Amino acid sequence: MQLRYQYRVTLTPGQRISAARVFGCKRVVWNDALALQKPRKTANKRLGKPQHRMAEGPYWAIPKAAELGKLLITRAKKTPERAFLTQAPVGVLQQTLRDLDKAWKAHEDSKTGKRKGPKIGPPRRKSRKDNRQTARFTVSDRFKITEDGKLRLPKIGDVRVKWTRDLPSVPSSVTLIKDRSGRYWASFVVETDPADDVFAPVGGDQGIDLGLTRFAVLADGSHIASPQYLRRAEKKLKKRQRELSRKKKGSNNRDKARIKVARAHAQVADARRNFHHQWSHRLTSENQTVFAETLNVRGMARGRLAQSVHDAGWAQFVSFLDYKATRRGRTFIKVARDFPSSQICSACGYRDGKKPLQVRVWTCPGCGVRHCRDWNAGKNVRHEGRRILAATAPPTPGPGASRR
Repeated sequence: MQLRYQYRVTLTPGQRISAARVFGCKRVVWNDALALQKPRKTANKRLGKPQHRMAEGPYWAIPKAAELGKLLITRAKKTPERAFLTQAPVGVLQQTLRDLDKAWKAHEDSKTGKRKGPKIGPPRRKSRKDNRQTARFTVSDRFKITEDGKLRLPKIGDVRVKWTRDLPSVPSSVTLIKDRSGRYWASFVVETDPADDVFAPVGGDQGIDLGLTRFAVLADGSHIASPQYLRRAEKKLKKRQRELSRKKKGSNNRDKARIKVARAHAQVADARRNFHHQWSHRLTSENQTVFAETLNVRGMARGRLAQSVHDAGWAQFVSFLDYKATRRGRTFIKVARDFPSSQICSACGYRDGKKPLQVRVWTCPGCGVRHCRDWNAGKNVRHEGRRILAATAPPTPGPGASRR
């Protein structure tokens, strides 16, 4: 199993200049390749499919990464206009062309339906004003972790790494990332043994009902308070945004103010991500099976509660539960979004119909049990999850079954 381990790195002023050159060379190669491929794809599209031609003309062959590497890297370095490409490792530039091929494939598969999920647009030109920059170093670039714990990157030098945990194996690649707030990160790809991450089996399961007033209400009656990191940081964010709007466009002061805004948002995102990691770790450690609803986050984010929905970060939390349950030998099941968890009595199964959001407590007309709306929904999610788990489990052979 391949995993990513990300660490904060610190670059000296000289190393930042070298990193900016590597980012710039990578951007130029990407844009040159895109400028060569896009007109040919557009011309082929106007002709239509070979069996149903809409116009006359030849079909252009679309060059791939190998051919583009010879043209835009090897030969381009010998020209005066692209001689600066020698300031970046060859592996980084070649990996850029491979990434471009993957971007085109994802776009084509998205149009034909081979790729599930939302539609993916065609790759776009990269700008030097992009606030996020990345460069991937592969084994061919001969990056190295030195004996004193520094990361040696070609064309950049030995950078200091804040090691928060040990790498489980030798990394196959490392990506240098500069985020929008000006911080630098090193993201390693390592190979791990799935058996090393499996936890000992435990008893019990848990149903989760996600919400806004309380982040989650569990089937056992406990709940997780909503931290509301964005709401708590609104005053600081408004101040930083107001300072940014007063700066002259294109000035250095405006760029400094933009970084302050980005850092304020990064603090909110980091705190939310840490909160999701902690609770997903706890839930998958203490329970053998975890059930959660499938929420239409994109649809809910279009309404008047959009800011609160984004502040909760349900999609990220559910994805953390999913991958951690898979790694640890646990079971994670999503209940369909159309399951009426708030309409069914968890005691007798009577369906009472839809209720407005302001109704938080209700009494079942069938059995007379008084329910908390969220707690009742959490128990219903657990009941439905158990039913799905039983339906998907392989049948157990009876005592009289024949052996083959």
